[in-house]
Amino acid sequence: LVSAMNRVQLLGRVGQDPIMRQVEGKNPVTIFSLATNEMWRTGDSEVGQGALLLLCTLGDVSQKTTWHRISVFRPGLRDVTYQYVRKGSRIFVEGKIDYGEYTDKNNVRRQATTIIA
Repeated sequence: LVSAMNRVQLLGRVGQDPIMRQVEGKNPVTIFSLATNEMWRTGDSEVGQGALLLLCTLGDVSQKTTWHRISVFRPGLRDVTYQYVRKGSRIFVEGKIDYGEYTDKNNVRRQATTIIA
């Protein structure tokens, strides 16, 4: 028996107030963006001696922000998200990664990566 897993956990800040979209014939979805930050010091070097590990800081702090598109389909969670989550809120999201395509307003096919919460 072979099993597979598609699971992601994110902790970050909401980029804009959630919006709820209704596509004709489908259930509504609440959508928002979430920013996660990765920080590191440039020029870090590690010096190890047995059980002792020293971190020598030689550089500046660098940061990378990654934006994630979050979609919430589950009715109860979708409605609570729309009602209470606001821009700037720090939240934890658990879900799965979904890769899809859409056609933009210029009729160009685009790739889209979404976290289904």
